[in-house]
Amino acid sequence: MLHNIQTQLKANKSQYNNFGKYAYRNAEDVLEALKPLLSKHQYSVIIKDDIEQVGNKLFVRATVNLFDEKMQLIATTQAYAEHPESLKGMSPMQVTGATSSYAKKYALGSMFLLDDSKDSDSQDNSNHVPEVKKEVVSEAQLKKINTLISLKKADREGLKVHYKVESLKDLPLNAVQGLIEYLEKL
Repeated sequence: MLHNIQTQLKANKSQYNNFGKYAYRNAEDVLEALKPLLSKHQYSVIIKDDIEQVGNKLFVRATVNLFDEKMQLIATTQAYAEHPESLKGMSPMQVTGATSSYAKKYALGSMFLLDDSKDSDSQDNSNHVPEVKKEVVSEAQLKKINTLISLKKADREGLKVHYKVESLKDLPLNAVQGLIEYLEKL
């Protein structure tokens, strides 16, 4: 279950930013921590990058898909990072790679509920890449969740604590399907 991986995954912040003097994790750190749990639960992750142009700006969109042992899609999440034309001291390929890694990190973090609130990577203004848009639960999904909570007499406050949200409308998109399945089984 996605829930098991979300609660068991611990991705250390093994990178260090000398400019900002803080530790952080990158996509590769998350993937290394994730591999044993994927194996344990017989799940697979496939990550795809796309380049999108919005106006005169380019963005890398990272899509993370989680599959069960039968290759049935369990969850999908996406994150975006702006692709700058250049960054000081980097080749064009390095800029694309860094932007891709940044988008993947946030897509993986969204899917597996990794808290980056203590990360300060955007403080390094010499290589600044904008924040990623996070997707949240839709109105229809929220209505279904609220109906199931009422029907099943589930602990709304306990769910908010479990998902670390002040309101169920703040649920990350990648947690919604698992929560609905859990509530339907109650």
